[in-house]
Amino acid sequence: MAGNGETVIALDAKRMAASAAKDIATLKELIADDLIYVHSTARMDTKATLIGAMESGSTVYTGMTPSSVVAQDFGDTVVLTGVCAISVLASGNPRSFSVRFVDVWNKRASGWQMVTWQSTLLPV
Repeated sequence: MAGNGETVIALDAKRMAASAAKDIATLKELIADDLIYVHSTARMDTKATLIGAMESGSTVYTGMTPSSVVAQDFGDTVVLTGVCAISVLASGNPRSFSVRFVDVWNKRASGWQMVTWQSTLLPV
């Protein structure tokens, strides 16, 4: 089914806003149980470890602003590429940076869910 790109771009923006708002219920809905999340630092997370870090306060996203997002629609899978400005408190240390990302969403029985995130730090 073509035409899913804009829907998934909007869902990903919702996921980023939920991260900054600490809206764990929305994150649990939008993130797949089998998530592979690779941070710009090369640290890898699963759904459980990503959300766990947010719930514990060891990772506190204070802003995630996407831009230049493009979707490749493959029917039940949509691949997003773009740029994201991120502000985070990591272990109490504030950081702000921008990344280029690849983000994969898959249509599941429960709806669209993010299955993969890979980001690369952009030079300042």
